[in-house]
Amino acid sequence: MNRRPLGRSELVIEPLVLGGNVFGWTVDETLGFSILDAYVDEGFTAIDTAEGYPNWVPGNPPGMSETIIGKWLKARGNRESVHIFTKVNSGRDPKGLSADAIKTAVEASLKRLQTDYIDLYFSHWPADQNTHEETLAAYDVLVRSGKVRVIGASNFSPEAMKEAQDTSIVKSLPRYEVTQPLYNLYDRSEFDALRPFLLENEVGAITYFSLAAGFLTGKYRSKADFSKSPRGGGAEKYLNEKGFKILEALDAVSKELDAAPSEVALAWLIAQPGVSAPIASATSVEQVKSLSRGVRIELSEDANKRLTEAGA
Repeated sequence: MNRRPLGRSELVIEPLVLGGNVFGWTVDETLGFSILDAYVDEGFTAIDTAEGYPNWVPGNPPGMSETIIGKWLKARGNRESVHIFTKVNSGRDPKGLSADAIKTAVEASLKRLQTDYIDLYFSHWPADQNTHEETLAAYDVLVRSGKVRVIGASNFSPEAMKEAQDTSIVKSLPRYEVTQPLYNLYDRSEFDALRPFLLENEVGAITYFSLAAGFLTGKYRSKADFSKSPRGGGAEKYLNEKGFKILEALDAVSKELDAAPSEVALAWLIAQPGVSAPIASATSVEQVKSLSRGVRIELSEDANKRLTEAGA
């Protein structure tokens, strides 16, 4: 399992990031601790969350995912051996990525995470009301103070990434070393457009929706299957000719490798140029073990080609 650098930064991680969006939603604190324990026991270190996870659950206090992860960090005493990624502007607030918004948000995240630093801090969504200079200058303060090690940008277009990088060069400010785009066997256009910039400028990519809302696990093959999970409805848009063609290819390769479809889908992702690591969430220890197997699979050139062509 080859470790991978994140951009030109000091961060180097294994090719899997555990998604924290389910903590406080479909995963409670007790189960969350078991999942996190299993994840690090498998040899992984990177955990992704956000100030907005999962604020969509009625009655949840802000940042429940960060809170659960913070309690786990304190209980295990292992902060120095893991990498914590979180995000600001999850709610696309009017203050967006202003200096004041970032200053307030980072303190709240640090408190919930029970740590004094964040390894990778993302702008969760772009904010047109704020200039790149204001945002990067605010991050510069955090980096210089030691509260943030590296910064990244989630859901940014190639144009926005270039504008931000140009600003960082001209103004001698930190640059976004990592991006977090949507990318999987089905959804490719966003990352395909971004890839040339990433490769040319040595920017890392941690992809989200890596299993297409669970569709690439193979458990959602009709609307009747959505009852299998509270998150099932998110896979409905994949129930079409393209989606079924991808599942057919996944089934074939999975049978050849004696692996689950989700494992093959992750193996395909980490084999794609420009991908540092996929994000994948788990709601059981068994799923963690499956994710671990997936990123250890090496696809043949033929298998890679068949999967790629199925979703083209």
